[in-house]
Amino acid sequence: MNIDLASRVENADPRDIPFCRTVITPDAQAAAVRVLQSGWVTMGQESIAFEEEFASWLGARHVVAVSSCTAALQMALMGLKLPNGSAVLTPTLTFSGAVQAILHAGLRPILVDVDEQSLGVSEAGVAAAARKGAEAMVVQHMAGYPLDARDLANAAGISHSRVVEDAAHGLGAAIAGAAIGSESPAACFSFYATKNLPIGEGGAIATTDRQLADRLRAMRLHGMTRDAWRRYELSGSWEYSVEDVGLKANFTDLQAAIGRAQLRELGGWQRRRAELAARYDAHLVRIRGIQLPPRPLRAVHAWHLYIVQIHEEFGRSRDETAASLAEHGIGTSVHFIPVHQLSYFRRTLGTEMCSTLPVADLVFPRLLSLPLYPDMSDDDVDRVCQTLEDLSRRSSHRMPIGEPHGSR
Repeated sequence: MNIDLASRVENADPRDIPFCRTVITPDAQAAAVRVLQSGWVTMGQESIAFEEEFASWLGARHVVAVSSCTAALQMALMGLKLPNGSAVLTPTLTFSGAVQAILHAGLRPILVDVDEQSLGVSEAGVAAAARKGAEAMVVQHMAGYPLDARDLANAAGISHSRVVEDAAHGLGAAIAGAAIGSESPAACFSFYATKNLPIGEGGAIATTDRQLADRLRAMRLHGMTRDAWRRYELSGSWEYSVEDVGLKANFTDLQAAIGRAQLRELGGWQRRRAELAARYDAHLVRIRGIQLPPRPLRAVHAWHLYIVQIHEEFGRSRDETAASLAEHGIGTSVHFIPVHQLSYFRRTLGTEMCSTLPVADLVFPRLLSLPLYPDMSDDDVDRVCQTLEDLSRRSSHRMPIGEPHGSR
């Protein structure tokens, strides 16, 4: 039986539709037990095998597995060897940790306003932000919508070699047949519990640059030239050197064993995500005031998230809609609070930068992420859509919508 984390929450109603449900397959559970019984659980042979198999799935030359996508972003930026304080373009509509990674790398974030349709950034947007300075750029594939990093680099006047792709949402996306991460100087992936390849925690950097990959492998473990597996194996040596800066950000064999088994399911999970997104589209297109997420041309969406925009014509605000869905046992989320609206970044980056991002301020109150995960049923999608339709139809009178969750 699969591990369903949501069902383990005390007093959870089995009829609830959570925002996300993490599944660890039976094979992955067995693999975890095998590693736990092996006597070696940190980074070792399993981690190496995972890197090779993940690289093969992507079609990437090199993959370096690390502790998180946030660590991956910081390490990839440090790998650029930029002078301290160099300006790095980054979207304001992103997870705050992605911008903190820039700061931890000793660099200076330059926030880019959102594209109202894709919720990523546009060529015009990065070109405008680059006037404030741009030595490098982080390109995020928001919700799984793929962006062309080369085109954005050209628009910003930056070499493609200085683009780090935040592919936390982008696993499974592709442009012109090339998977996101397969042709990137540095693409950073997440294996957090909610992601398309859920391990629980962890991340990886895919790169076309062998020298960068070697540097990252040392960097993830304090800059040491030989990791513990190679030092402690019978034929190994205790000797090592530290030749560059490093941090504690290694992967573990426990994560790798789970990830290798989960990876075998990823193709099917991606197909299911696309089916669910298409079913949402077919239902929600009929509802006034709900703007559907866009579909890219000549590219493949990863469908990590299904984000709609709730407009005034719907009759309820985004927050009212989310609260009403929760009353009916349907979970939602919001991705993300724009970075420039968070107090730490307003203090750190300055009010001038944070007051010049009008599209993000316009879009943020409309964003609502609906449930989307591979073992979600067609009936679940239909119920979410029917509840939204009922809310829209009766919103002007605030009439009761169906059977409230609490009366079950």
